[in-house]
Amino acid sequence: MARVLQLRESLREAIAEEMRRDESVFIMGEEVAEYNGAYKVTKGLLDEFGARRVIDTPIAELGFAGIGVGAAMNGLRPIVEFMTWNFAVLAFDQIVNNAAKTLSQSAGQFNCPIVFRGPSGSAGQLAQQHSQMFESWMANCPGLKVVSCIDPADAKGLLKSAIRDNDPVCVMESEVFYAHKGEVPEGEYLVPIGVARVWKEGTDVTIVSFNKMMQVALDAATELEKMGISAEVIDLRSIRPLDHHTIVESVKKTNRLVVVDESWPFCGVSSEIAYEIQKYAFDYLDAPVTRINSADTSLSYAPTYVEEYLPNTAKVIKAVKEVLYVGA
Repeated sequence: MARVLQLRESLREAIAEEMRRDESVFIMGEEVAEYNGAYKVTKGLLDEFGARRVIDTPIAELGFAGIGVGAAMNGLRPIVEFMTWNFAVLAFDQIVNNAAKTLSQSAGQFNCPIVFRGPSGSAGQLAQQHSQMFESWMANCPGLKVVSCIDPADAKGLLKSAIRDNDPVCVMESEVFYAHKGEVPEGEYLVPIGVARVWKEGTDVTIVSFNKMMQVALDAATELEKMGISAEVIDLRSIRPLDHHTIVESVKKTNRLVVVDESWPFCGVSSEIAYEIQKYAFDYLDAPVTRINSADTSLSYAPTYVEEYLPNTAKVIKAVKEVLYVGA
């Protein structure tokens, strides 16, 4: 059986289930307790689990991320919520220099089972310092796992897997998709980290995306279908480890690849995918790998600029037509 839940509800369910299952799991962050979370992901958790396991913190990302890392090294399983990954820049020292390196620096003596989670990417008119995608930043660091998903069922299963993982996991969500609804199975289930999902099968072109750009990819595939173009759509779900095998197998069938990535084009997730595909599927490509990214600049406040800045359905359709040589 499945229910229809919002993304925020499915994330909350994952956290609550893991806290009931394992007393070493706790959550901390700004406004997660008394205020029920900035986006209401943690609504009701304080009432059920109390202030020792649902902890409000000061506005000090470096400080509470460090407390989380120390707790993880001492046998607990912290979930650290950042109100936005833009604020997590202040905590990069703890995430990248401590959490990611604990296992290797200790010669395998210490694990660091910690989850860092919160929204990543643009969310309307939030201007330059609140609109950045951090998947490629975090995935660049060995020792970190990175997942990025907006489907409620997948998000729940991935978060549960992340909480149980013995390595630090960065869970990237989307502020504008917390109310996004989808069917979520009842009962216990996990979604493995490192496995992509084929949302729609197709024969003419492969479209790969993740996070809220998945909606853009799926909308484009629907419009392309009306034009007689069959697009296969893949949700990465996991950025590191990256499931390049699923993409390669799709490209072997479709011979064309379009990557839709909200990140900046330089040194982004789409760049890594393009490299992987030309390495492992070069002989199957009938056109160059095409990337649709956000503009290579910071995002200004004006709504017209936001619209122009981000990937959208029209840009994806245009790119697909170009790789199919059917004109734009």
